[in-house]
Amino acid sequence: MAEQKPSRSTATSVAGEVEAGLLSQLRVILDIYWISPVRNRLILMILGVVSIIIVTSAGQVLLNRWNVPFYDSLSRRDFPAFVDQLMVFFAIASVLLVFNVAQTWLNQMTRLKLREGLTRDLVGEWLEPRRAFKLSNSGPIGVNPDQRLHEDARHLSEMSTDLGFGLLQATILLVSFIGVLWTFSSGFVFNVYGYSFSIPGYMVWAAILYAASASWLSWLVGRKLIRYNADRYQKESELRFSLMRVNEHIDAISLYRGEADENRRIGFDIDSLLSAIRLLVTALTQLTWVTSGYGWITIVAPILVAAPVYFAGNLSFGGLMAAIGAFNQVHDALKWFVNNFGAIADWRATLLRVTSFRQAVQATDIKNSVEQRIKFTQSETNEIVLDKLKITAPRETVRLKEKKAVVKEGERVLITSEPGIDRTLLFRAMAGLWPWGAGSVSLPANTNILFMPRLPYFPPGSLREAMSYPVGKDGFSDEELVSALHELGLTRLEPMLDFRARWDRELSDDEQRSLAFARLKLHKPTWVVIDEALDGMEKDAYERVTAVLRDDLAKSTVVHIGREDKNDHVFSKVLHFVSDPSGHGLEEEGIAGV
Repeated sequence: MAEQKPSRSTATSVAGEVEAGLLSQLRVILDIYWISPVRNRLILMILGVVSIIIVTSAGQVLLNRWNVPFYDSLSRRDFPAFVDQLMVFFAIASVLLVFNVAQTWLNQMTRLKLREGLTRDLVGEWLEPRRAFKLSNSGPIGVNPDQRLHEDARHLSEMSTDLGFGLLQATILLVSFIGVLWTFSSGFVFNVYGYSFSIPGYMVWAAILYAASASWLSWLVGRKLIRYNADRYQKESELRFSLMRVNEHIDAISLYRGEADENRRIGFDIDSLLSAIRLLVTALTQLTWVTSGYGWITIVAPILVAAPVYFAGNLSFGGLMAAIGAFNQVHDALKWFVNNFGAIADWRATLLRVTSFRQAVQATDIKNSVEQRIKFTQSETNEIVLDKLKITAPRETVRLKEKKAVVKEGERVLITSEPGIDRTLLFRAMAGLWPWGAGSVSLPANTNILFMPRLPYFPPGSLREAMSYPVGKDGFSDEELVSALHELGLTRLEPMLDFRARWDRELSDDEQRSLAFARLKLHKPTWVVIDEALDGMEKDAYERVTAVLRDDLAKSTVVHIGREDKNDHVFSKVLHFVSDPSGHGLEEEGIAGV
């Protein structure tokens, strides 16, 4: 499949996500961690943080009570009492400092374990056999999965830790200080123009009303941040995709002198990202009017609320300072939503991207099962059977000219086609990667069958690992590796077995294909299906490869999908892949995302 780039029209809808509510998304995340190997350690860390927060809250209540004797000693100018209260302060502060450090360490370790569990789960789900390929053909959500697997997983783990523990701490402080604030304002009687009335715990109600109004205004002004953040992340991934694409193809771009054109294309992505960020900046600025406005008022709000009790003589100066401290703690706890609204919107957007990606990965199995038209089975005989096979391509339908093609054990079969037909579709259909079409593909059961793509894949690492892939670097001895290199004309690579490199860049096209056939010689599969790997090879390389097929893999069944034979009689049977004028393409049938 050609590289795909998400269209700009999908950006505002977070392109292709599986829609779900917050509770459903949270259930997905909880399920991930419940089955994760990090679950037990994560539970212990969370319990440790909860315990520290509870103890710290108790220490802050003690510190609030300390305000009364400390400020009363100042109002009396009682120096000995002042010194005594300083010693009490240092004792409480020292204990709280130890717990603050411990909480910071546990917070960071919780972040680490959350990210480990989430990333390993997402990568594991994505790399289930053939899922990544199916997802890449499932529309915009399958493009740039690295953004979801890396950056979104990191961001969600870190924000979940910070917001989760922050909310817990705010809740515990709220519970701890409501009683303190209620006590300070209990039983006070207001006298207004000759009328007397009392509001039990009026400072508590004042703090609740103040924080509730701030939270409501924050939600009203800032709710669009969720959509803007999601859009911004989508634009970031599009720009990153463009930069990676140019870097991967820089040789061809330079040869065509296409730098200016690529600069123009990337410029569109930069402009699109900047537009998304401008919307985000505007929304954040509007939200700041609310949060900062309430922040300035908060400086005097607790004093105004406690002033009636103080001026009535029911509170000492120390009691006033303690009441102000308690009001601020209650107000800060209630105002947690206001202070963190921008972060919550960012977290919601990231949660949506991560959970929808995971659901989309899992849904590819169901989707492809429902839409699948080619029947894939295991043949009862040791044969490959292609029966009435038609393959629906994006814009046309192609088929085998032979209604029923049978490849028997030990045969060498060439499948060729008319000019302009994508032969790789047949290769993918035989491998079970392309389900759209009609007819059936039957493969031998319980046999070692290897599908060799047109462009060989070499994992990053040593040459030994590239040749042994996917069985691991210890799969073959040095003698076997060297023998394979010699036979395929790659003698110069013998000293480089343990050299690490990007082999797709270190080697020429012919050397890459020859190395892929050296790997084939080592693995000795009983069945081989090759996609155009023999086409376009230089004469010497081609002769060495066909010698391997003829001699080293003499007992293997070989199917090559490519051009006509080069008159060396490697293949004993020829099948034909042709266009079907009566068929329709996937786009005409309305199958999205292909």
